[in-house]
Amino acid sequence: MILPDRKIRELLSKGELRIEPIDPSQIGPASVDLRLGTTFLTPRATQGMYSMSDPIEYERAEGDSFVVPSHGFVLATTQEFIALPDYLTAFVEGRSSIGRLGLFIQNAGWVDPGFEGAITLELFNANSAPMKIEAGRRICQLVIASADGPVENPYRGKYQGQRETTGSRAYLDVEVEAK
Repeated sequence: MILPDRKIRELLSKGELRIEPIDPSQIGPASVDLRLGTTFLTPRATQGMYSMSDPIEYERAEGDSFVVPSHGFVLATTQEFIALPDYLTAFVEGRSSIGRLGLFIQNAGWVDPGFEGAITLELFNANSAPMKIEAGRRICQLVIASADGPVENPYRGKYQGQRETTGSRAYLDVEVEAK
């Protein structure tokens, strides 16, 4: 069941759900708008190829704005730190107004019960011209849903506690360690 605004406000006031910092105006009818943070990562250019089994090096930038090149990719983060209890999950969706500008927003789309941290976003500029993005602007929305009860194995993974933009840690995946 997707939580309505009333339930989101109730859980925030009880401290069961944490979204910090938050302004009441960010709470919509059935979602919470999240704002763009100030740290950005782009994969460092390589003469070889990227691999899921090896760490990727990133160029880090920090500031109130960032220019995403035409057909370019950047990792960014939300200003908000969220903490989901073990009985809530969430979907991260791009805002329609941002998508209509040609900026595609992804984050694997899913936030597991028990996750705590800022949300790292994968941004792609589909335009033929660069796009300036600005910290503090509403960039995506968090749709929160209730599970049928607490999960047995809440998230405690490799991105738990992240406070800024975090690059891929796919090289730490269990199937890589098993080789």
